[in-house]
Amino acid sequence: MLVPSAGYRHAEIKAYGKMSSVATASSAVICGRAMSPTSADKKLPRHVAIIMDGNGRWAQEREKPRVAGHKEGAKSVRDVVRAARQIGIRAVTLYAFSAQNWDRPAEEVSALMELLRDYLLEERTEILENQIRLRAIGHLERLPESVRLPLFELMEESRGNEEMTLTLALSYGGRESIVSAVKSLVTDCGDKPAWNRVTAKNISDSLPTSELPPLDLMIRTSGERRLSNFLLWEAAYAELYFTDVMWPDFRRQHLFEALDSYAGRQRRYGLTKEQTQPPSGEN
Repeated sequence: MLVPSAGYRHAEIKAYGKMSSVATASSAVICGRAMSPTSADKKLPRHVAIIMDGNGRWAQEREKPRVAGHKEGAKSVRDVVRAARQIGIRAVTLYAFSAQNWDRPAEEVSALMELLRDYLLEERTEILENQIRLRAIGHLERLPESVRLPLFELMEESRGNEEMTLTLALSYGGRESIVSAVKSLVTDCGDKPAWNRVTAKNISDSLPTSELPPLDLMIRTSGERRLSNFLLWEAAYAELYFTDVMWPDFRRQHLFEALDSYAGRQRRYGLTKEQTQPPSGEN
């Protein structure tokens, strides 16, 4: 699934209708050349997170069972993760299953767990061959054993890989993650909680995403405009990109469009435009 394909040629990118600076840089990677340190490369996000929304509605619009949307969405995962690795994004985090998704119909939850297990088993070789490190965040203990075993095995086998980090958010909630981080800071100090340990830096360091680059870009599909309890702390200064495209229809060309939008934005982190500009003569 994650093996580079020949699909990142200039001809294919032109067929998408966009010959962007990001797309041009990506084709250079596929041609076997290292990315040059251009301004376009500097705009490439280090860490992209995706709320993969719209699987159920996609299926319902086609009068198919909801699981058909999830199966088609798995194809989007293949294409988008492959494209992200090819163009040099260091980390991708996918909202695969939220803590609240356990309340969905049992049949759908069972089908999702089966799809996840199949993904882990079928993609193991390609993940390892492409030097991708697999991680997972969330209440993983709630996952069925049929998922936990292949998940933990692949996480361990890929631990030393450095090409890209792929993180699956499973049984995950952003609020729950923050609460857990704060609890870990105040309960490890004996009988008296050390509230002075509760700082922004210490909370960040206690989150399960602490090993990842800062979140630069959050993408949500299907037309919804909310974060849905995903990476709430990490998204504080992330750029947000919303698209009406349903996740089963989302492919690399849509990722390129999101990256184009990101490249055109100026990130100020609370400063003025002038403060974020490099000194004269420096680029």
